[in-house]
Amino acid sequence: MSLQIDTLAYTNKLRRLAPKQKLLFAIALLIISNFAHPPVQILIAVWMSIWTIFYAGIPTKIYLKLVYIPILFWLTSLPALVINGVEINQLNLIQNDAITGFNFGSYYLYISSHGVEQGLRILTRAIASISCLYFVMLTIPFTDLLQTLRRVGLPVLITDLLLLMYRFIFVLLNTASELWIAQQSRSGYRTFSLSMKSLSLLIGQLFQRTLEKYRQVSLSLESRGFNGEFQVWHSYRYYLSKRYAMEAILGCLILLELEWKIAFL
Repeated sequence: MSLQIDTLAYTNKLRRLAPKQKLLFAIALLIISNFAHPPVQILIAVWMSIWTIFYAGIPTKIYLKLVYIPILFWLTSLPALVINGVEINQLNLIQNDAITGFNFGSYYLYISSHGVEQGLRILTRAIASISCLYFVMLTIPFTDLLQTLRRVGLPVLITDLLLLMYRFIFVLLNTASELWIAQQSRSGYRTFSLSMKSLSLLIGQLFQRTLEKYRQVSLSLESRGFNGEFQVWHSYRYYLSKRYAMEAILGCLILLELEWKIAFL
């Protein structure tokens, strides 16, 4: 999936649109989504999905798979939000909050209406925020993003560390995939005990091979006269779109107006 995301970032329809224009747009909507009410957050998620799927040409199936990931994490945290418990002699304190429940020993476990509302607020905020993040991930190549951050004053040391981390993510995934395929071809995951043994071997080999890759990268950098700063070639052939800029500004103003109306209703 990571390799596919990187490929889409280089081949999407908004590839030649200036990275700073796309980044400013995503940051503006991210800021709005952090203080907006759920209806506005839903509109932000839908609007960013339109930009990502229709404007950038990202396949809907891939985008929905990515959206499924935060929803899965939300589902795992949902029981802790909506399920509460009190002692049976304190039932009068939760009459307006309990939707349904049952006795469990000397306690009464119930589904909290406040917890449900809180869970829904977290979901809408998470989907709105993650849609802004996916727009950046799927439309701006990572090297272009780092160059943009350098121009706005982010220290070179931080951008170089981010570049190394990004590089070794792919090294790690590729090495793990090769080891897993080799073990699968030898029926290394046929039974549970074999699976645990194969998994431990995979982790050990993965660590060793990653260190070896790191040594190879260090030697190659030294042989090329590395002076403490990565010099990455990137194209400056970008354009600023007035149409997209006007659409983004108008949309943000409409969202702010809707949020203002909802806040003072």
